[in-house]
Amino acid sequence: MSALLSDLDRPAPIVLAPTGMVPTRAMTPHVPLTPAEIAADVAAAAAIGITSVHLHARDEAGDPTWEREVYARIVGAVREKAPDVVINVSTSGRTWSEVERRADCLALDDDLKPDLASLTLSSLNFLTQASVNSPDTIHALAQIMLDRGIVPELELFDFGMVNYVHVLRRKGLLPGPVVANLFFGNVAGMQATLGEIGLAVDRLPEGTIWSGAGLGDFGLPVQSHSIASGGGVRVGLEDGIWFDRHRTTPATNPMLVERVHELLALHARTMMPPQELRDRLVAP
Repeated sequence: MSALLSDLDRPAPIVLAPTGMVPTRAMTPHVPLTPAEIAADVAAAAAIGITSVHLHARDEAGDPTWEREVYARIVGAVREKAPDVVINVSTSGRTWSEVERRADCLALDDDLKPDLASLTLSSLNFLTQASVNSPDTIHALAQIMLDRGIVPELELFDFGMVNYVHVLRRKGLLPGPVVANLFFGNVAGMQATLGEIGLAVDRLPEGTIWSGAGLGDFGLPVQSHSIASGGGVRVGLEDGIWFDRHRTTPATNPMLVERVHELLALHARTMMPPQELRDRLVAP
């Protein structure tokens, strides 16, 4: 999949990742942790303009949790405050590896049922922690999503994960539109260089709805490259808590979303509305 000049005419998805599993109040006072705080941040970002939100759940102590009941409160609060935004829940294996726990949020139903769910396509190391994703676990989660009618949002940190997208396609576990976030700047993954960004995008299946994310200090460069290459952007405090690479200004989620809109305007591009993404998710 190669970027063409015509790709710049396509609306760009903006994916907000407001919380994640790592940021704490000791790191930044701006990270939203409770359902009400998360919903308020999503609503503020939606007023500026976002396509979807990538949700992680925290318990009452602020620690990551997989429990469906907590996700239900978060999703319900977000649906109330920002009803148009496409909702994605996390099935991350960074803290626990059991499929039953990771898939618990996929059982949400009716108005709480998520549109998307994250799916990381291999194991990887972060700076001080591993995320373990065995082939059996990947296949099991993908099958549950397929059975539930939830579209995977693929999380791709290295070229092996990009290659594995095609494996899942051949196995029939990704029969519909491919949605992917490409992560650059992790110590054990793809780096935030023009060459690696271009190669990763080029290896995606044709028609992939993709967004670039730069981790930590690489946030702004990757956002700029992604928009200039016809892609979308994933942004939020999950991926970086500072507004600038010199780490002088703590970021907020609305600040980060506002800057993405400034970058889109510089490139004469528009944001993909949530309904357009929903329409593409169900396209044959």
